[in-house]
Amino acid sequence: MTNQTALIIIDVQKAFQLPYWGERNNLFAEENMKSLVEEWRKRKRPVFHIQHVNKENVQSMFYQHAETVNFKEEVKPLPGEVIIQKSVNSAFIGTNLEEQLRSKQCDTVVIVGLTTNHCVETTTRMAGNLGFTTYLVNDATATFNRIGPDGIEYSAESIHNMTLVNLHDEFATIVTTKEVLKLF
Repeated sequence: MTNQTALIIIDVQKAFQLPYWGERNNLFAEENMKSLVEEWRKRKRPVFHIQHVNKENVQSMFYQHAETVNFKEEVKPLPGEVIIQKSVNSAFIGTNLEEQLRSKQCDTVVIVGLTTNHCVETTTRMAGNLGFTTYLVNDATATFNRIGPDGIEYSAESIHNMTLVNLHDEFATIVTTKEVLKLF
């Protein structure tokens, strides 16, 4: 990891603590994210916090003034850390994330956050497509059970693992928190 390797923390917000989402995998993902962000801060490397915000629907758990839109304590941004608000799955669409990464000469990104098969996957794919060397930390991401169009409930773990399979070696290198920390 170089001094220009950016940590991108996606949508680690209080909304994902709500019972609405159901059963989740990787219950220690936030602790792993915390370990990574602490290492980045200690080494004064760039940290980007991505926040999903809905500015129109007051009923949304991601509504801009809802308590649930706020970041979870484990990875709450510190003064001076970049916060990028988005309204779609990709942290690159409708934001200046790419511009900010390039202005800081970041050519490598390490991605963590919620949820694996939505905003994390979409942002990871785009980072790879935009030419960034991309690492996705598999034990610092998580998702929830989902019902498929066939009516079958798919476990969070199987969805998470299939997402990692789809991304690995095409859009990103899949790594663990421990592997990332050893690279320092």
